[in-house]
Amino acid sequence: MKFLITGGAGFIGSALANRLVSQGNDVRVLDDISAGDPSRLHKDISFTRGDVSDVPKMWTLLQGVECVYHLAARVSVPESVLYPRDYNAVNVGGTVSVLEAMRDAGVKRVVLSSSGPVYGEQPSQPLQEDMRPDPRSPYAVSKLAAEYYVRTTGILWNIETVSLRIFNAYGPGQQLPAAHPPVIPAYLKQVLRGGSIVIFGSGEQTRDYVYIDDVVDALIAAATAQNVDRQVINVGSGVETSMNALVDTIAQVTNKTPSVIRNPKESGGVSRMRADLTLAAAKLNFRPQYKLVEGLRQMVALDSRFH
Repeated sequence: MKFLITGGAGFIGSALANRLVSQGNDVRVLDDISAGDPSRLHKDISFTRGDVSDVPKMWTLLQGVECVYHLAARVSVPESVLYPRDYNAVNVGGTVSVLEAMRDAGVKRVVLSSSGPVYGEQPSQPLQEDMRPDPRSPYAVSKLAAEYYVRTTGILWNIETVSLRIFNAYGPGQQLPAAHPPVIPAYLKQVLRGGSIVIFGSGEQTRDYVYIDDVVDALIAAATAQNVDRQVINVGSGVETSMNALVDTIAQVTNKTPSVIRNPKESGGVSRMRADLTLAAAKLNFRPQYKLVEGLRQMVALDSRFH
């Protein structure tokens, strides 16, 4: 098949692109490289530097494409609190631009990378797709708005749409920006270098950490799965892990004793997150293969930054 991946030089996008091309597909990537790195892409992938809001460029790249993976987005929850206008422009406006270009180019399916934080604080776990969203950050609002745009324009323009709510993805090659880095690579780096890690709140708040290979499995299935039009589907591990347990698991994997600084007065975010994978199993035949300890071992083994 012919694919276009927006944001395809990023952490998830590059893993997806490399897997797709290894399976013999024709893969095009568009990325503005604000957070992506084209050097991680296989040589057979056609890379274009650019922005999803550049609709004429999108038209060119979409010729002959059968499915678009729309992953281009700004993804930091704390940063979104500071710059909500930017998050709205990129995550919502960019999605609308992609959809308009797809309509004009006649592309018939889009897979949107959405996010677990759209659920916010919920009265029960695991988190099911039919729960009423309660987004607690501009980032989460932007992802929910993108889901609605994808679904509604898909109906209006006869485009098949599926939104995957990806929970806390991690794995080798995950970006480590200086400001607001993702928790797993940040903690691994600090522990392996003898630094300190900070836990906000009680440390009992939970998250659902899903290994990158499992995320790619779900994304690939979504491109060709039947009866997924207009669906929103969770992608996670189905296991909730507290921050305290995450630190214990990192200690187990690295054979080092972490130096932990606790800041109980600062919010640790929503109290619990665990993906219900019933729909993912039914629609995508998705069954995650990696437990957290296995994924962390893979990450340490395959990522040179942790050696």
